[in-house]
Amino acid sequence: MALRLSYFGETSVPVEIEGFTPDWACDKTLAEIEKFEIFHGNQKLPLAEMFKITGDASDKQFDFEGNLYGVHWIGAQMASGSIHVHGPAGRHVGSEMKGGQIQVDGDARGWVGAEMHGGRIHIHGNAGHLTGAAYRGSARGMTGGTILIDGNAGNEIGHTMRRGLIAIGGTAGDMLGFNMIAGTVLVFGECGIRPGAGMRRGTLGLFGPKPPPLLPSFRYAATFQPQFVNVLLRDLKSHGFRMDESLFSAEFDLHHGDLVSVGRGEILFRHAV
Repeated sequence: MALRLSYFGETSVPVEIEGFTPDWACDKTLAEIEKFEIFHGNQKLPLAEMFKITGDASDKQFDFEGNLYGVHWIGAQMASGSIHVHGPAGRHVGSEMKGGQIQVDGDARGWVGAEMHGGRIHIHGNAGHLTGAAYRGSARGMTGGTILIDGNAGNEIGHTMRRGLIAIGGTAGDMLGFNMIAGTVLVFGECGIRPGAGMRRGTLGLFGPKPPPLLPSFRYAATFQPQFVNVLLRDLKSHGFRMDESLFSAEFDLHHGDLVSVGRGEILFRHAV
């Protein structure tokens, strides 16, 4: 039986629940869980001041209900278990996550999976800016795991990303993969300006019908059918991620860059027939 958390807070002030994870709660009683300290702005409150809590946490499953668009750090630093948000979520979903699964049935705000290390996050709506990114001043962003976004995403997705996979079913904003160290980002809709700026290694797959112009520091290399793309697409499909099936037989144009950096990154466009 999952732990059910029904949010009844009515406030425009941010609510932060960082550290409240299935790992922490699995051996706690309901009374102990209700006393978990959260922040309402700069004020500390027990969890029960904002949530009605029922069920059992021993199986490491959380079900969040209600409009959690102003509730931040859901699943931050979790290492195992599962979290299902039945609606929208705030910023920092799965930040520094090490393992487990998070599913959000609505939109999520910025910093989804920031500096994530492992596990899987699936956003069934849109996501904000800086998904999988490094926090300002950090040496690297996402270092492992998978982030799936069925809808659109904002700017600077995968900023300084080191490892892992991000897939965006809709559009992505500007500066996709900025300063990327390694890893993979796939975008199935349109993409904003300057993708791959400063990237050292890694792969950006821009599979939409209107690819953006590349910076002059990228060079065309070849047109071919890379096998690793089919492997990635099959894996995404197995997790319920929807895509254009014709991609499985498509050819792709490969470009190397960013030559102002190490220059071993690659950007793939679907080849125009």
